[in-house]
Amino acid sequence: MFLLTFIGSCVLLAMIPGVSTAVILRQTLRAGRASGVAATLGNETGIFLWAMAAVFGLSALVLASEVAYAAIRVVGAVVLVVMGAQSLWQARRGRAVPAGAGEGTTRSSSAEAARGWRRSYALGLATCGANPKAAVFAMSFLPQFVPPGTVSGGNVPLTLSLLAAIWVAVDLVWYLGLIWVVGRARLVFDRPAVRRRLEQISGVILIGLGLRVAMDAR
Repeated sequence: MFLLTFIGSCVLLAMIPGVSTAVILRQTLRAGRASGVAATLGNETGIFLWAMAAVFGLSALVLASEVAYAAIRVVGAVVLVVMGAQSLWQARRGRAVPAGAGEGTTRSSSAEAARGWRRSYALGLATCGANPKAAVFAMSFLPQFVPPGTVSGGNVPLTLSLLAAIWVAVDLVWYLGLIWVVGRARLVFDRPAVRRRLEQISGVILIGLGLRVAMDAR
């Protein structure tokens, strides 16, 4: 019962749009499904690391320090604002990432695809890692689903680790499905004018999220 409730909660949480969703959709629309998948894997790595930090009490140290919390928040805000500004700049210049970018078969195109994949992964990881709210959420969310018998048995770290892995798995399934749908839409809305508009919308949303993160209190 605890497990089913937890999985259902994870599904509902994954469906709520947020910073991670905006970043993953941006990468998918700009450079295709592979870029979206890379950003998703980076994001899920960040979630798992925050969850593990919560399991071993490390995130509590971050939250206990006003300086560390503020620094992480500012870094996260800067990352989002820079991404948003890049999208607006690309839209202004009228440049769009080609639909087949990163999918060539030559050695140079393969190398470029690998670099693009690494950039997207790093972007997803940085966005999640620089979000102190993820630490707060991990500390408050996971412990709610630890069965009472586990607490008395002293298996809390193992149980929390398994819950964190399930959380990441559910998140991953949701985002991969979303990427597939958006990837299909990208083929339909690949006209330059539409892509510029999407870049503009993406830029405004990311800058807004960045400003919200910067001004957000605990």
